[in-house]
Amino acid sequence: MRPDNTAALIAAAKGRSELTRAKAIRALRELDRQGAAITFEAVATAAGVSRSWLYGQPGIREQIQRLRDATHPAPPGRIPARQRASSASVLTRLEAALQRNRELAAENQRLRRQLACALGEQRAPAHRDPGLPSETDPPRRSSVTIGP
Repeated sequence: MRPDNTAALIAAAKGRSELTRAKAIRALRELDRQGAAITFEAVATAAGVSRSWLYGQPGIREQIQRLRDATHPAPPGRIPARQRASSASVLTRLEAALQRNRELAAENQRLRRQLACALGEQRAPAHRDPGLPSETDPPRRSSVTIGP
């Protein structure tokens, strides 16, 4: 009768599984740190595991999907997850941009009014009655005396 070595086989399989899982997680973190595209193919290649094995690992699969979805709209020079802007910081930047937009719109409106007044003053001398004083003429002295 052969000795029962199932405990040793189970322990060896468990060790290989943990080592493979650690390699996959290490590869995922390294790709993210580099700002590389996070895909099942990229992680599988970097870790030396199969894509089907990655799909079968719930924790790793969710991480890959989350990072892939978070980086998908970004251009090829992707930013690692820990360096990406949070929702709160994006909202703060948006509020600052909206405030700046309001200030610029008010300044634009003020400058348009000033320009309209300046253009109106330029046109006024050409259309005014020569007998009427203009705003640029020196004040005339009146012959009327006011007071005792």
